[in-house]
Amino acid sequence: MLAVRMIQIIESHADRLAEGLMHKLAVSQECGQLLANVPAHELKQRAYEIYRNLSEWLLTKTEVEIEERYTGQGMRRARQEVPFSQLLFAIHATKEHLWEYLRQEGLLEPEDLIGEMELLHAIERFFDRALYFTAVGYESAKNSEVVHEFAAYSS
Repeated sequence: MLAVRMIQIIESHADRLAEGLMHKLAVSQECGQLLANVPAHELKQRAYEIYRNLSEWLLTKTEVEIEERYTGQGMRRARQEVPFSQLLFAIHATKEHLWEYLRQEGLLEPEDLIGEMELLHAIERFFDRALYFTAVGYESAKNSEVVHEFAAYSS
């Protein structure tokens, strides 16, 4: 199966993938505070946007666009007081859920290995950059809180 066709299948099943991810997060012990502090519809919408627009994220989004999106997400999660470890777990779970889907649906066929390996590498690169920029945003929000608290204390 061609990598382009794989992406089309992923994007067309974005609802199902997002639902499955939400179930996975709900039953995991690693996401208790995340689920308590972030509305479920917001988490589901973020997952849906990734899965539904995967071709854009992999092929057309620039480093700056990914940086802006995920730095902002990191800052939002910091303000929502989501533990950093749970934030990283959720992004990792988003990627792992996609891999499981590809395997379950039989979309990783040996005869198309080269195209699929290129796709898998692009997906890995996207999620690694998403994690990095989310961490940058998270740390930026936490650092600005500390500076703000120090300034208020010093006054």
